[in-house]
Amino acid sequence: MMHKWSINVTPAERIARVMIGLAGVVGGAYVLMGGATAVTAVLDVLLILAGLDLVVTGATGHCPLYQKLGYVPASLKGGTS
Repeated sequence: MMHKWSINVTPAERIARVMIGLAGVVGGAYVLMGGATAVTAVLDVLLILAGLDLVVTGATGHCPLYQKLGYVPASLKGGTS
């Protein structure tokens, strides 16, 4: 069964998600490459994964959490502004 994804993230939020996500990925990778302990390595990988999630949701314009919660920003609702 295929589900069509709808855009549920505003353009400004999309840009912010991509920028913050890239910062998380780059920062996490930088710290991870600097020789980390096991605990910090796990935290760095989690930071990288969170950053990748932000990049993907920003690039696609679809946030699965927003969909599960039924949240649609006012500017994306069917009405006119």
